Amino acid sequence: MSATVSTPVFDGPIELLLQLVNGHQVDIYDISLTGLVDAFVAEVASWESIDLAALSEFLVIAAVLIELKSRRLLPGPDDVESDEELVGWEERDLLLARLLECQAYAAAADSFTLLMERAARSVPRTAGLDDGFVGNAPDLLEGVTPAHVAAAYLRATAAQPVPSVDLYHVTVDAVTVSEAVNELEIRLPLEGRATFRALTRHLSTRIEIIVRFLALLELCKQGRVSLDQGQTFGELQVEWVATTSEPVLVGAEYDEYEG
Repeated sequence: MSATVSTPVFDGPIELLLQLVNGHQVDIYDISLTGLVDAFVAEVASWESIDLAALSEFLVIAAVLIELKSRRLLPGPDDVESDEELVGWEERDLLLARLLECQAYAAAADSFTLLMERAARSVPRTAGLDDGFVGNAPDLLEGVTPAHVAAAYLRATAAQPVPSVDLYHVTVDAVTVSEAVNELEIRLPLEGRATFRALTRHLSTRIEIIVRFLALLELCKQGRVSLDQGQTFGELQVEWVATTSEPVLVGAEYDEYEG
């Protein structure tokens, strides 16, 4: 709960009032500190229970306002900005926060010390099982016969199969983009315009189709073919637009494509 005050020039939390005074948005001369205190006392009288945090906040901020106004009213050798007047209070808050942190660490250290003292009074058990429990230990060799031991020995000394790596999923045939480019350079000028499906109809593996597509991209980059797709997932139309028969230089990254 935040302390609230009501004055002719301000109505709201007293912390906000201090910020407005510090930001020169409210003149300290327009604030009647006596009326401010009387209004807060009347509000406290209406509380069902006393909020010590709100009371402490009001007392601290009211003290700051009294000091600010008294310095403004009393003559002094130099004019002091309100921001400079609050520097001491900020340093005090910082020291107070550090003090609270030190107290928290000290309390934690006391708790650990108490736990260590309690643990020092404990003595671990170093003896084995009591005599009454020795005979109840399970027999780990119960049911094990010499035949079982011999069979285990034979399994352990038997020749183990040589491990092998199954490479059925690896494509061993290398398909180069350069070869696909050369093939398309010969075929496309004769056909002029064709679909990608027609250009790859004779291929049987996926890797060959992928290489043909990369070859078309290379030709398109060189400006020898144009690619057109009328609609999403529609037929890819390929048209030969080159006017010369100079060989296409394929990048090193396409020299050999392995799937």
